[in-house]
Amino acid sequence: MINKRFFKTKDEVEVTFELPEEQVEQSACLVADFSDWQPIVMKKVAKTKSYRFKTRLPKDQQFEFRYLVDESRWINDPSADQYTPNGFGEDNGLLTTYQ
Repeated sequence: MINKRFFKTKDEVEVTFELPEEQVEQSACLVADFSDWQPIVMKKVAKTKSYRFKTRLPKDQQFEFRYLVDESRWINDPSADQYTPNGFGEDNGLLTTYQ
């Protein structure tokens, strides 16, 4: 799940990436072009039974991303704005920050 929060006075968007706990055995990372494709560890949130990462991204742009689960399994987010081929025979999720 992806949640976007737009600000009236800022040129950025708060984005929360969330992955349900039942899809993860041990660990979940967000891997995205805005992190130079370096895995970002997602925090386990007991209250919502999910793994979550929150960040702020520039407005009016698009970003590619995927989840790396248990250090070996790639997952796309079904709530991505679009999907784009990644050059490895699969698709990356596409997140846009256009309002």
